[in-house]
Amino acid sequence: MKKYLIKIFSDAAKKLDYLSEAELSFDIPKIESHGDLSCNVAMTLTKKLKKNPRSIAEEIISNLNYDDSVINKIEIAGPGFINFFFSGAYVAQIVKQILEEKKNYGKSRKYSEKKANVEFVSANPTGPLTVGHGRGAVIGDTVANLLEAIGYDVEREYYYNDAGRQMRVLGDSVRLRYLELLGESIDFPEDYYNGEYIKDIAKLLFDEHKDHLKEEDDEGKFKEKAEQKIFAEIKRTLKNLEIEFDTFYNEKKLYDEKKIDSVLEELKNKNLSYEKDNATWFRLSELGSEQDKVIIKSSGEPTYRLPDIAYHKTKFDRGYDLIVDLFGSDHAATYPDVLAGVKALGYDIEKVKVLIHQFVTIMENGEVVKMSTRKANYITLDELVEDVGSDVVRYFFNMRNISSHMNFDLTLAKKQSDENPVFYLQYAHARICSILRTVKEENIVSSLENLDLLTKEEEQQLFKKLNKYEEEVLYAAENFEPGRICSYLEELAAAFHKFYTFCRILGSEKNLAEARLALAEATKQVLQNGLGLLGVTAPERM
Repeated sequence: MKKYLIKIFSDAAKKLDYLSEAELSFDIPKIESHGDLSCNVAMTLTKKLKKNPRSIAEEIISNLNYDDSVINKIEIAGPGFINFFFSGAYVAQIVKQILEEKKNYGKSRKYSEKKANVEFVSANPTGPLTVGHGRGAVIGDTVANLLEAIGYDVEREYYYNDAGRQMRVLGDSVRLRYLELLGESIDFPEDYYNGEYIKDIAKLLFDEHKDHLKEEDDEGKFKEKAEQKIFAEIKRTLKNLEIEFDTFYNEKKLYDEKKIDSVLEELKNKNLSYEKDNATWFRLSELGSEQDKVIIKSSGEPTYRLPDIAYHKTKFDRGYDLIVDLFGSDHAATYPDVLAGVKALGYDIEKVKVLIHQFVTIMENGEVVKMSTRKANYITLDELVEDVGSDVVRYFFNMRNISSHMNFDLTLAKKQSDENPVFYLQYAHARICSILRTVKEENIVSSLENLDLLTKEEEQQLFKKLNKYEEEVLYAAENFEPGRICSYLEELAAAFHKFYTFCRILGSEKNLAEARLALAEATKQVLQNGLGLLGVTAPERM
């Protein structure tokens, strides 16, 4: 419907110059009697044209060349809203489009010439993924799915560092636990990695090497084995959520390929760095920040800013049109420094979209849950998936706005009832599959020939909801809002359940039953497509 309006407004703009520069917005009115879509463009033009908005609306309508078999009527409401009422026959044609396009319905080629890089998770291999990492993992993968749905060629990327203090501490944590297995008395520092997984890795090394690593330092086999085992676990955990990466980019590569040195040289040449107190400072105050920041400490070790600037430079150099960074809330105050550095090097940071996701708290029966006893003093993503399943984990992480703190309700997640939105949607899909099996036994087949028979309010509402899917996908993708798809699917399932209650298929006259069956099939396809974007399965039986 919206596509049709955009076309006739575009044609009208050839006669009305002011329309070509106007921002068009078509929204669903809150009151159903006000039509299917409403446009406020007449009111936005009042100041520019110095005319009454209702007069502008009348002029616009008189210049709209539309098919009256598509639009039944157009009304001006209130101060100048233009309300459009579409014919039932036109909105019903969406069923034909859905059943022809099947899995491709909702996708577009709007960005088919564009490349996108989506970086997410990016946890260093120091321990199991937590539920916090899980939220970022699910949202990142879903954002990538959405971008692919609107035409982007997407590369999923995981950035990590297997060097530096964190990894030295990891290696030494394993070394100390290994020495403990040899019977030595050790003093284990409080800030070391203390989960059972450290003891497991130490035991593997002990079984493999016995006491031959007594003199090995923390940077050797201890760190090497820890990184290997932890990364294997991270990849396995992500695979359980159907998440796989195209690229794992190691920070070490930035040093090996002299990319860090190159950035330092460029900043120096632009007079954006200086030496003070045996450290190298980034002149951020020249770029609009409140104060300068250290990029190389007096110890000679870079702060996070320098490698991160160099890393983002590689993304631009690799030719991406869109660069998406998904970070936890602990990065909220730090990423602007990195973007300032990238911009100072001459890159267009408008291509970068930073998404910050907030913390997750696991709740059950109104109480905070502390699930992990084996791994460490946090809840692992594996534990959550084992407890409620990957479908629930993916849906729940997607359904809340990423900028909001999330209480993950285990009590709700485990419910096999309509209260649980995952169950509600999957049940809607399974119910349609059941209908299709039943009508097959009755030799009823769907038909597109008599969609004009579907005039009941419940049928028309379902048609209109199906019509909305394409624009919901585009909006969710362009605005990086996976939750928009969740809300849409819940509304679609509600519309279907209402349709099924009041518009029976079995027992209806043949032509009517066949048309209703086609509508049910189209609904099933859209439920399946939408759940697929979220990474949630659409079961045929429940």
